Amino acid sequence: MLIAGMMLVGGLALSAAAVVQLAPTHHQKLAQATPPLQSTPGAESKPSAPPEPATTGQRPQETPPQPARPDAEAQDSGAKPALPPAPAGKVAPPITTK
Repeated sequence: MLIAGMMLVGGLALSAAAVVQLAPTHHQKLAQATPPLQSTPGAESKPSAPPEPATTGQRPQETPPQPARPDAEAQDSGAKPALPPAPAGKVAPPITTK
């Protein structure tokens, strides 16, 4: 028990010594500041941001969605599937239409 108490007091003394060393004596030494903001030359004549693009909010209809797995004809011509094949245990039965 005496040894445990001595170890505890020694640990507290080491912690106190570390805190004293870390305590800032000169606040300017440890202070970090960002440099003052400077304006870009000619900023008055330039717009601050590009104008917003005119969008309709709808998906473009010119390009139809492409399947993740190309058909057999495309695979024969060298097209590769976008996704790897699913593991055997993860294949679900086909979805039936109602």
